[in-house]
Amino acid sequence: MNRKAYLATGRMIAMLQGFSKLRVNVHGKEHIPEGAVIFVVNHFTRIETVLLPYHIYRLTKIPVWSLADASLFAGPLGSFLDLMGAVSTRNPDRDRVIVKTLLTGEASWIIFPEGRMVKDKELFRKRLLLPSSGVRPRSGAATLALRTEFYRQRMLRLQSVAPEEVARLQGMFQIPDLGPLRKGKCHIVPVNITYYPLRARENALSKLSELFLREAPQHLKEEILTEGSMLLSGVDIDIRFGSPIDPSTYLRSREVEADIVSTASYGFDDRLPSINEMKYEANRLMQRYMSSIYDLTTVNHDHLFASLLRAYPFKTVDEDDFRRRAFLLTKLCPRHITCKLHQSLSTNQVSLLTDDRYHKYREFRELALEKGVVVAKDGMLVKDRAKFSAPFEMQRARIDNPIGVIANEVLPLTQLQREVHLIDWLPVWLVRRKVAQILERQALEEFDADYREYYREGESKESEVGMPVLLKGDLRRLGVVLVHGLLSVPAQMLELARYLQQKGLWVYLVRLKGHGTSPEDLALRSGSDWMESVDLGYALMKSLCDRVVVGGFSFGGGVALDCASRVGDAAGVFAVCPPQRLLDISSRFAPAVTVWNRVMDVFSYQWAKKEFVESVPERPELNYSRIPVSALRAMERFMSELEPRLAGIRMPVAVLQAEGDPVVDPRGSQRLFEMLGSEQKSYQRFPLQRHGILAGAGSEEVHAAVGAFVDTLLGSGGVAQTP
Repeated sequence: MNRKAYLATGRMIAMLQGFSKLRVNVHGKEHIPEGAVIFVVNHFTRIETVLLPYHIYRLTKIPVWSLADASLFAGPLGSFLDLMGAVSTRNPDRDRVIVKTLLTGEASWIIFPEGRMVKDKELFRKRLLLPSSGVRPRSGAATLALRTEFYRQRMLRLQSVAPEEVARLQGMFQIPDLGPLRKGKCHIVPVNITYYPLRARENALSKLSELFLREAPQHLKEEILTEGSMLLSGVDIDIRFGSPIDPSTYLRSREVEADIVSTASYGFDDRLPSINEMKYEANRLMQRYMSSIYDLTTVNHDHLFASLLRAYPFKTVDEDDFRRRAFLLTKLCPRHITCKLHQSLSTNQVSLLTDDRYHKYREFRELALEKGVVVAKDGMLVKDRAKFSAPFEMQRARIDNPIGVIANEVLPLTQLQREVHLIDWLPVWLVRRKVAQILERQALEEFDADYREYYREGESKESEVGMPVLLKGDLRRLGVVLVHGLLSVPAQMLELARYLQQKGLWVYLVRLKGHGTSPEDLALRSGSDWMESVDLGYALMKSLCDRVVVGGFSFGGGVALDCASRVGDAAGVFAVCPPQRLLDISSRFAPAVTVWNRVMDVFSYQWAKKEFVESVPERPELNYSRIPVSALRAMERFMSELEPRLAGIRMPVAVLQAEGDPVVDPRGSQRLFEMLGSEQKSYQRFPLQRHGILAGAGSEEVHAAVGAFVDTLLGSGGVAQTP
């Protein structure tokens, strides 16, 4: 083993990471103590056999050797593992080599106590009144750590009492002097490696293995199938180091203490009088570091989905209900569960309830269907319980039953399992209520935080004007989500909302992020922020009502159309005075400062850039009087990206437009209407000479038109008037 081997491996790994989509995230490096360390690691792939020594060496600058399965030492791979300092599990001198190098501090070691790459973790699942079951991990790492500390203490404490015995031990371990033994103890550091996502499919590496590794064992080819797809399709690897464990604390019994100070000559393979006590302590130590390893698991979306599916008490699964339960779990994890979370769980999770645009649920569902864990039937998923009950005895489990393996990974996380079971047993109506409450509270908290941060004396309106509003209805058949326009607030839609509420409908008035606070807030926002805002409103209303219609005014109409195009299951969508593009908006509303700013960017004249432009709002009590130029750019990009998706909108659509609109050119809304792919669409003009036709004189006709459109979505009976 030498430094050149690590440098060569480092170059190889750097090349591998550049070629693949591998992303390695290291956590807890501050937990690595000085001196020799046994890193005990969960075992899932062969990737860590090469990857982990390199990353630990970068952190410690001490060579790191590892134990590797004997079957891997056949052929060219064996030579590479030898170069990397790996030792075969069948090497008869392995224990003596490990103890010797740990005593001298020459190297640290990586040991995989689970043995198999797929381990049944039922043993470490703590359950009330029920005994744990499963195959126990190996205690070899604990035994080696105890033996190392046993011989370190023995040599140091017998120096003056039995120098001949110390000299004999030095010769046995080939240690010329005791200086390295005085520097410090050997520690055990638990390490967890979590891969996300886990997908095993045919890949280029598996094809190459057929050509160049024809004689390799079948399980090695299967590992290449799994690991090759992970490397080539992209995977996050989270490496977490836990707090170090001092093995010397497990050598304090009278029996072990007597053997440490005994002047008798013990050979390395001799049976110590305290052997039974040592075995007992090794088992306790193993239990401790294995629990720590599993507690360090980086919980991700797949873990939550698989755990919920495993614990779900019914065979038939409604997907909307399942996604709501998953959303509830993502909200509970950071607040009530002390487990480590994948970075994707720290972001907004509302997309799980709407378009799933980050494909978290979609990819899990596809994998579950592909592996037969679930079967799609009559719009539902039917679960195969056997996929979660069989023990993991074969390496093929990662390929044949990855969903069961993923659920198995987090079985030892007791807090998580408790929350999973609680959520799975909640009645459907309660799940919907809890989701709605969380979403309503989230929207209000976001507004409150933004209002406090961006409030500007003399310019910001009263908080009641800008906050999102939920109006309760009498019927659950259909709910309405309303989206205000650029520079405005939810109160802009209040008259229409009250009209719809009187018809018995639930109505939610969305606050688009950046609005209701100050122009400085809006200047920081983009299309993704506005998508999240309307998605939250849609998910909230979908939790309260069976079906949802989305509608918006001006640019809010474009946001509503975008939402409908993405979620797919909206009952309908309507847009009032929507612009098709920025050029459709009057220069009185959006002066040509965007062109000016682009010119200034080219010449780097930052001092001449206009960040805001003054405007004369139609409703100054609601709208901003300064327009952030960045908001205009964001709106332009948003509408440009929406345009090609208009043809994909298939649900009923209504477009309403004022003939004398001084802000939005009616020809723009007409073009937008013609681009819509729905066969059930209508375009209606009103003889009004203003942009804000949802309030003021003549707005009753517009309200009635929206009400009639909503009635058609409910059927010929319409909605009963509330007395």
